[in-house]
Amino acid sequence: MRGREGVVLTDPPDPKSGHAISKTEAAIVTISHEHLGHSSLKSVGGEPVVLRGPGEYEVHEVLVTGIASFHDDEKGTARGRNTVFAIRLDDLVVCHLGDLGHELPAADLERLGDVDIVLVPISGADVNLTAAKAAEVIHQLEPKVVVPMSYDPDDKKKDRPYDRLLHELGVKELTPVPKLSVTRGSLPENVQVVALDSRAR
Repeated sequence: MRGREGVVLTDPPDPKSGHAISKTEAAIVTISHEHLGHSSLKSVGGEPVVLRGPGEYEVHEVLVTGIASFHDDEKGTARGRNTVFAIRLDDLVVCHLGDLGHELPAADLERLGDVDIVLVPISGADVNLTAAKAAEVIHQLEPKVVVPMSYDPDDKKKDRPYDRLLHELGVKELTPVPKLSVTRGSLPENVQVVALDSRAR
């Protein structure tokens, strides 16, 4: 995420995880959980402040709230802990759910406050959220823009979680775009789903 205060990078992957990003200079890096696909600094340039857990942070005038959560709906007994990050950048609040595996309790929703954009994991119940639970979390947060993540864009199987989420949200078809540019003034009135094209090609 690029804003006036600099670049915020969320969950940078280790190239060994099968995903890779180009070397990126960042002011802030958030890490939702310690997993190869989410916690590598190998592709991060500069001298970023790295946030790895719950708390209230202010870095380079960027406000970040980290909320303790779990990677499953069994209080972490199956896949461990996760941190949800709400990042206030350029008068917008972007919520990165990491690998959240459950709906959010009311107290966490209150701490997160108003969310403009949410990045929601949609790999399915064996990794994080089912389509129905992802739709419920989106309903809880009431964002203006939804960006699905953690799915395989080349998966051609029928009934994949990504397609089921689009169905849950009433979206018939979605063409991926290379980047998303949003300002406070350009936020849509009704919820909009945006698919980002993977750069790792």
